[in-house]
Amino acid sequence: MTKVYYECMDDDMVSKDHIQTAFNFRHAAKRFDGTKKIPDSEFELLLEVARLSPSSFGLEPWNIIVVNDDSFRKELLPWCWGAQGQLPTASHFVIFTAKTSAAMLPDAPYAKHALQTVRGLSETEAGEYVAFYKKWLTEDYGRLEAPQLLHEWAARQAYIALGNMMTVAAMRGIDSCAIEGFKIEKVSQLLEARQCIVPKQDLPVVMLALGYRIDPPKPKARRVLNQIVKEV
Repeated sequence: MTKVYYECMDDDMVSKDHIQTAFNFRHAAKRFDGTKKIPDSEFELLLEVARLSPSSFGLEPWNIIVVNDDSFRKELLPWCWGAQGQLPTASHFVIFTAKTSAAMLPDAPYAKHALQTVRGLSETEAGEYVAFYKKWLTEDYGRLEAPQLLHEWAARQAYIALGNMMTVAAMRGIDSCAIEGFKIEKVSQLLEARQCIVPKQDLPVVMLALGYRIDPPKPKARRVLNQIVKEV
């Protein structure tokens, strides 16, 4: 099985040049060509990339809301100061939500759902896993002493999926822009009104605009490698 897997990987392996080109291609697009739409198959690939992304303890404490409705984009616009150019022009616009601290507590229903319904663990196995999760939160990560930080931890898991979507988008010639500039309370109210979230369980944490650039990107400015990497 392992041999077959690696043979498939060899056949489809992405070259180093392709990876380098994709990361140089990627930039934070401030507006898009509104006449160009991402093909359904390409967008479905990006959603699948997010779905397959890793998360701590495999809990997948996030969801994606795809904003297709133009009228809803207009409702969002006044509360998304960081998306004034992207919301009206993006081919696709998504909102990542992350589980609230209350939903991420070891004894909350979500952990049981993720472990038994999604991962197929038995009740005994799930109980042992939850006990380990609780021990880690208490003794190693220290989050149960400040439970409000559990939501921030869940949001970090969402950013893994976000980063993977942006990388694969660039590899497919699709532009993107991650957006944090929005009023969380107002956006939450709009999402609740559309029955997209239950605020006690999920809150918006980051947005992603996708499409095709209309403006040339600025040259990349990054620190050199020896300024960001240390070896010990």
